[in-house]
Amino acid sequence: MSRPSALAPGASLSALLRDFVLRHWPYYLRAALMLAAVAVLTVLIPRQIGEIVDLLAKGQLGAPQLMRELGWLLLFGVVIYLLRAGWRLQLFAAAYQLGVELRTRLYQRLSHQGPGFYHHQRTGDLMARATNDIDAVEMAAGEAMLAGFDGSLTLVMVLAMMTLGIDWRLAAAALLPFPLMAFAFWRITRRVHQAWAGSLQSFSRLNDHVQETLSGVRTLRTLGLEERNSRELAGLAASAADNSLEAQRWEAAFEPVVGLTLSTAAAATLGIGGYLVWQQQLTIGALTSFSMYLGQLIWPMFAAGWVLSLLERGRAGWNRLEPVLSAPESVDDSGVNATEPAGELRWRDLNFTYPGQSAPTLRAIDLRLGRGQTLGIVGPTGSGKSTLLRLLLRQYPLPAGSVSWNGVPLEEYKMDALRAAISWVPQESFLFSASVADNIALTRPDAAEREIERVARLAAVHEDILRLAQGYATPVGEKGVALSGGQRQRLAIARALLADAPLLLLDDALSAVDTQTETQILQHLREARRGRSVIIASHRLSAVADADHIVVLQHGGIAEAGSHEALLQLNGWYASQWRYQQLEASLDEI
Repeated sequence: MSRPSALAPGASLSALLRDFVLRHWPYYLRAALMLAAVAVLTVLIPRQIGEIVDLLAKGQLGAPQLMRELGWLLLFGVVIYLLRAGWRLQLFAAAYQLGVELRTRLYQRLSHQGPGFYHHQRTGDLMARATNDIDAVEMAAGEAMLAGFDGSLTLVMVLAMMTLGIDWRLAAAALLPFPLMAFAFWRITRRVHQAWAGSLQSFSRLNDHVQETLSGVRTLRTLGLEERNSRELAGLAASAADNSLEAQRWEAAFEPVVGLTLSTAAAATLGIGGYLVWQQQLTIGALTSFSMYLGQLIWPMFAAGWVLSLLERGRAGWNRLEPVLSAPESVDDSGVNATEPAGELRWRDLNFTYPGQSAPTLRAIDLRLGRGQTLGIVGPTGSGKSTLLRLLLRQYPLPAGSVSWNGVPLEEYKMDALRAAISWVPQESFLFSASVADNIALTRPDAAEREIERVARLAAVHEDILRLAQGYATPVGEKGVALSGGQRQRLAIARALLADAPLLLLDDALSAVDTQTETQILQHLREARRGRSVIIASHRLSAVADADHIVVLQHGGIAEAGSHEALLQLNGWYASQWRYQQLEASLDEI
């Protein structure tokens, strides 16, 4: 097993490839040895053919000897075929592993990032980095390494045979146009990098637009925006195609340069070689061998262009991928306490401002929540209710010592231990494209069927599930599209209850159910609490009326606090909203 990568943030593509090759050197060594054997056999063939031509010209080669020589050439061809298949298996087995490593690193990095990171990222762009960009880097580690080594080795050996094995004068004449080719390659390479950078970026924009379109397709249809969206998609697709074509056009520029160079070299070879043969300073067989060696230079020249193109494509992809891989975690997970927290929750003078904003979202929050108690959090929209819950989950950095659990500051707990102690039902319940049972059992995949049904009954969704076509085996579709909003919320509540964590957070998790179902769920939660602490943030006051303690947040601070009866007596915001909501409920019953 190879050692893990230890690349520093900001590492270049060459550093990445060097580190990868060093960790997987057995694959590359075996591939290199096979390639070296192929190169040796490849350069021996023209020399052997040249000797056969000379012997035939002199009439010194009989039929048995000719068949023997041809047999050797056939054997060389078979061995070259087997070796070429072998080094491909070795090299690409390693190169594909780089793609696996990069995708694993990217997934781990993304899964550990908090919402603060995703405020500045787009889903489609991240998907493009996980596909096209990693593919480009993977090709640089595979095909580019292969073509670079094979082409370089073949070039050196062919030039050595042309210069030392045949005639240095002929070789010098044939190589005259090659410096011009090198200059042209340098100019083209710069254009290739710019073109591929633009191509990858335009694909990212297209990918992002498609992802947003599919996610919001019902909204687009409702608003009648299909035609406008199609025009935008067509424009982005055309831009991506144009940028890709531009990159391919510059890649294609390598081929005419190689063709022109080799044509010039071939003309020089025939002219000067013919003169040397005429002067009897060179044999026809030697000129034949030299011409075949010149033909073998086609691959190193094309390989040079292909390698430069792949490396520039990989560099463009790595330049987009590396900042995401090296981005620091938005919330530091440096805690050392791995004990699952339980006990009293305490907020002390908690102040919080979202990154990039100037106005504080929470101000001077002082609260206590004893074990097994229920805390209700209400207040106008934007008062900070959801933020208070997200800080418990450490989705954003906390001021040191401002929140403690069982006497231990939250930042001292390991993130895994902290989040394992919390069951959270957010405002927007997310369901995966799986069955109803699988979505409920997400936190406990080994849960028995009776346990899944038990929590479904507690969440008042069991009867709804039985009415579905396949019951608990019914697929819910992507993001639960096959279910209603209330059903999705209740499935999420059932999932949270199955986890049986010491703290349950309900962030407006009953907003999509009717008051009768809400009452039923809250009654079940009280009966099944078993020492679990509960925090309910809600705009509907009936959801918190039975809480042990209720706080009213306004402008990020605690404006009112107390029990339901005490808050009604204050005759403040809570009492006013309670009367309004009760009147609204009575009118709905008429």
